[in-house]
Amino acid sequence: MLKTRGYAAEAATTPLAPFDFDRREPGAHDVLIEILYCGVCHSDIHQARNEWENSIYPMVPGHEIVGRVARVGAEVTRFKEGDLAGVGCFVESCRTCENCKEGEEQHCLTHLVATYNGTERDEQTPTYGGYSNQIVVDENYTLKIPSNLPPENVAPLLCAGITTYSPLRRFNVGAGQRVGVVGLGGLGHMGVKLAASMGAEVTVFSTSQSKEEDARRLGAHHFVVTKDPQNLEPLAGKFHFILDTVSATHDLNMYLNLLRRDGTMVLVGAPEKPSEVPAFSLITNNRKLAGSMIGGIRETQEMLDYCAERNVSSDVEVIPIQQINEAYERTIKGDVRYRFVIDMKSL
Repeated sequence: MLKTRGYAAEAATTPLAPFDFDRREPGAHDVLIEILYCGVCHSDIHQARNEWENSIYPMVPGHEIVGRVARVGAEVTRFKEGDLAGVGCFVESCRTCENCKEGEEQHCLTHLVATYNGTERDEQTPTYGGYSNQIVVDENYTLKIPSNLPPENVAPLLCAGITTYSPLRRFNVGAGQRVGVVGLGGLGHMGVKLAASMGAEVTVFSTSQSKEEDARRLGAHHFVVTKDPQNLEPLAGKFHFILDTVSATHDLNMYLNLLRRDGTMVLVGAPEKPSEVPAFSLITNNRKLAGSMIGGIRETQEMLDYCAERNVSSDVEVIPIQQINEAYERTIKGDVRYRFVIDMKSL
């Protein structure tokens, strides 16, 4: 077994603290990755504090992992020692169900092995995430990290990047389309960058006027403050696509009304309370309301390659692991532009 250092939550009410644990020795198809950077996703907070009521303790969070390959198994062909490698939200799946065979492992019908707060395929051994100095992953669930982008800025692409890229690609967002992005946080800022890079005319919807300058710097063409409903009235029926990244409770109908005929709004945020959507919000203009999760390994690699070609990455604030509890509180307050990333050399 490999002695590993990390930071863990021992219970829902305790701060993250140093935690030592064992990783498995790399098998024939595994790579051992020395973790350099790990992004801080808001879902890390939800799970560390058991806000989704499915937490397994002790918990080592982290699923936006970038590191360097330190060792490879005897039958590994895609990586060699010294390569940059990444790990996203899952590290295994059944490989045999319909979804896995079609490259949509994130929707595995049998058992998706989450990078942390999950169990291995034996459904007993807990998984520990990227707030640690090393991780062992099968090469087929490991991603090639582009060398032309700063690795600390790449880390959030493995969750925030693919979460926004996937629906933009699925609904063929591109030039000539008017796209709205609701919320300008960790997900929203990537939605703006990606939609703009695809040639869309991007409008950011935010409750905070103070974010307008940032929105335009990130690529937005327009900015709308939503606290005054009158600001939205001239935009009714104008948008081809709206990406809703907000995880707080809000009125979906306000944004559905902005869709043109056959327009689509996709939810990637996860508010705690269900939203009410009257039938006529969808019947009018043949509107569509959809949800989207992360992507599979194939699409995540496609996203990384796309970002490398267009020089797109996340805006980050790099912190030492010793500041993780403070970073959680700042994330809740929205006091980060736009993603915390942990420098794991500080561990």
